[in-house]
Amino acid sequence: MRGMAKPHKASSGSSGQGKGTARTHSNPQKKKNLPPPPPAQRGGVELVDPRVQAQLKLYDEALALFHQQKFAKAKQELEKVLEGPSQGLADRARMHLRIAEQRMKPSSEQNPRTADEHYQRGVAMMNIGRWDDARESLLKARKASPKSDYIHYALAALDCLTGEADSAMANLKVAIELRPENRYHARNDEDFAFLQEDPRFTELLYPEKDGTAG
Repeated sequence: MRGMAKPHKASSGSSGQGKGTARTHSNPQKKKNLPPPPPAQRGGVELVDPRVQAQLKLYDEALALFHQQKFAKAKQELEKVLEGPSQGLADRARMHLRIAEQRMKPSSEQNPRTADEHYQRGVAMMNIGRWDDARESLLKARKASPKSDYIHYALAALDCLTGEADSAMANLKVAIELRPENRYHARNDEDFAFLQEDPRFTELLYPEKDGTAG
């Protein structure tokens, strides 16, 4: 899908390292006992590590090229993302890399047959705003593999982008039932901004709040 949630500013836990390294006997033991700040995240990816920040920057640049349909250049950047430390970013890059490679093939080779191929084409159509083509491919993917959580998740995102709140909630609920981790992905996915004010969305993504309230 097109984008991820905007990054929170990373906590500068190491900002004090450059101050007065000579003859400043600040108690290092005391620093070690301080509770660490919660790691800044973007879409479930921790941003504290500067190598992850660099990997995320590459991923964003690659995604921009991907959206512009500059697949050859996007492919080069996505391959660099695979070398970074974050497995989550690498997995996302790998998905877009497969789609980019597919889009670079001659049109005669772009006839999807498997559920995964239909899914990849559906996501590619979403990224360039071809909603009807995206829905057609994703529905074929769901029919071929009804237990694949990521297909239901993609359909939910597409429903949000096209203003179909009820269908989005139904698809997202199935995606979470099949894979509970999707609940946390959806919290940080800007594709679901359409549902932010819907109380059903809050209840689905934050069941612990609903439990304490009732």
